[in-house]
Amino acid sequence: MGSVAAGSQYLWFLSRGSGLVLLALFSIVVVLGVATRTGSTPPRWPRFAVAELHRTLSLFAVALLVLHVVTAILDPFVSIGWAATVLPFASPYRTLAIGLGTLAVDLGGAVLVTSLLRQRLGQRTWRAVHWLAYLAWPAAFIHSLTAGNDLGVWWVALVEVGSAAAVAAAVLARLFGRSRQDPGGRGPVSPGPGPARPVSARSAAGAS
Repeated sequence: MGSVAAGSQYLWFLSRGSGLVLLALFSIVVVLGVATRTGSTPPRWPRFAVAELHRTLSLFAVALLVLHVVTAILDPFVSIGWAATVLPFASPYRTLAIGLGTLAVDLGGAVLVTSLLRQRLGQRTWRAVHWLAYLAWPAAFIHSLTAGNDLGVWWVALVEVGSAAAVAAAVLARLFGRSRQDPGGRGPVSPGPGPARPVSARSAAGAS
């Protein structure tokens, strides 16, 4: 019995730790995505390098997600069930918290798959599905807040608050960037054309 309890505690720590790292990583991916979209990347970093980092971290997050889910399912002291990995709110254990995590996985999975098939789907479809990332992050964040009971631990609270602050700042930057665009969404409004230059007789003769 003691070995089972020790194994369960080990799985819990591994699942909770990977979940917190995953939240921080997901937050970084969102921030990088916004930075790439708005062109607010650091001057020393080429835009393609930020986009490539965004893509690489997204794929690494998938591997970390597998670890997080498998360790949670294998924990003998909780009853989650494999169905809850794809069906939101199907877990008998902490239905709301686990369901939000599953919802975040489903939404994030849709974003990832469409990103891999971006060339086939087209820019318009990819962009429409990519907006789901703004729904997946809040679901993942609330899942992280409600799935554990360790918010009193300072470094756990630091991960939660830091992730929320980073994503909130990125979203505000995204909204502020959109507000600076013209009504047609064609980018920043450029100043109107200056006064027309007078056409000299020589220029008119050359044009004729």
